[in-house]
Amino acid sequence: MGGLDGLLQGFQVAFSIEGILFVFIGVFIGTFIGMMPGLGPISAIAIMIPVTYGMDPTTALVMMAGVYYGAVFGGSTASILLNAPGISGTVATAFDGYPMAQRGEAGKALAIAAVSSFVGGTVSVVLLMLFAPALAQVAVTFGPPEYFALMFMGLMAISSLSEGSTIKALISATLGFMVVTIGIDGQTGTPRFTFNNPNLLEGIDFLVIALGLFALAEVCFLIINRKDTSLSDKANVGSIKLKKEDLKEMRGPMSRQSFLGFVLGVLPGAGATIASFIGYITEKKIAKKPEEFGKGSVRGLSAPETANNAATSGAFVPLLSLGIPGSGTTAVMLGAFLVLGIQPGPLLVQDHPDIFWGIIASMYIGNIILLVLNLPLIPYISKLLKIPRPLLISLVIIFSLIGVYSVSFNVFHLYVLLIFGVIGYLMRLTSFPAAPFILAFILGGMMEQSLRQALTASNGNYMVFIKEPISLTLLIISLLSFLVPLVRRRWQLRS
Repeated sequence: MGGLDGLLQGFQVAFSIEGILFVFIGVFIGTFIGMMPGLGPISAIAIMIPVTYGMDPTTALVMMAGVYYGAVFGGSTASILLNAPGISGTVATAFDGYPMAQRGEAGKALAIAAVSSFVGGTVSVVLLMLFAPALAQVAVTFGPPEYFALMFMGLMAISSLSEGSTIKALISATLGFMVVTIGIDGQTGTPRFTFNNPNLLEGIDFLVIALGLFALAEVCFLIINRKDTSLSDKANVGSIKLKKEDLKEMRGPMSRQSFLGFVLGVLPGAGATIASFIGYITEKKIAKKPEEFGKGSVRGLSAPETANNAATSGAFVPLLSLGIPGSGTTAVMLGAFLVLGIQPGPLLVQDHPDIFWGIIASMYIGNIILLVLNLPLIPYISKLLKIPRPLLISLVIIFSLIGVYSVSFNVFHLYVLLIFGVIGYLMRLTSFPAAPFILAFILGGMMEQSLRQALTASNGNYMVFIKEPISLTLLIISLLSFLVPLVRRRWQLRS
């Protein structure tokens, strides 16, 4: 069956009344689960697997896909309104989304996020339709050296995330690396930095750190500055209408990050988190006014939101074409495929063209439904900011505690959450940026694994990273992205 015939069959599946209904159910459930800190797309899909028993596989998987990108779409809401990123893919959204909401432009911030998500999702679905089989082959060429170089490139951009001091950013990243090494070593099975505490054997969950450094640190700040009257004036929701200037500023980031996010989503292991960070960093590097980033920049909000939604569609390339899950969420999606008796991989297009093309076609509809569903709801969602401050602080604390407890059902992690809340507040007081800490924590584990795999395969020869052309190119870009801003800053200081 040709690609066009398959796509037509996919649109028949997606445009049937049943198809549209289940896409709607999927994105609706996904959006609301994504809004709750602690319940990301992994939880959403895991919850939905038992519901799909006995359902038609195509309909069930179309709904699951809707839950996935709906949850990523909804995850930005908590980041923008409460500075509580429930999923790692929306951490970068909080950098400019939350300052915008504090400035009394919550409606505008949510509208920018909605439009950017729609554009990123739609462009990447077109790319998924055109290049899925070809890009699957590119993903296969990425081995451990290339992955290490890719993660290294993400890390070297830390200088872009520094709020003034690059040294403070590097110290923050080093702390992130230290924290990610806690737990059982994946290769040797020996416990590291657990201090004989069995609760630390599994390491520290990302959610504990994200909610501690961002949500609880913000809560500490609000409690300590509760008598500051200027804070109470920022509960204005503002208009959701975007001006021509806003759309003009969004145009560049949306077009660039739709492609970049999709490509990074295709690589197994990269996904929405790395795409959103790299999207944010690249836009800051090429911006004429990079100092506006982190203070409520339109570009700074549009870039990660476009990239993470584009990466969500990209993540389906290795899953559908190779049967390789590229992230935790697509691993759960793979489980859903197998439960329904479908084996994703190279034969999926031949054996089940209705499923392969049905999922792709349903994403077009899903993105439109998300936009139509979310834009009218923005005035109601953003009323969260009108909740009296003491009650809002209590809600953020409760959501954070429930989110962390629901992951492990372990009270010890609640104490760790409080510790990271205090660390986050102290970092804020001393102007240590939290973003490099989070980025190093997310990339650290994958970097270590790729480094070890590459060295094991090459019998400890470090030249393996320079021999491979892709990894060499990525390493050169990494060093330039780190050194050029430093040299430029020194040059400006001298002149």
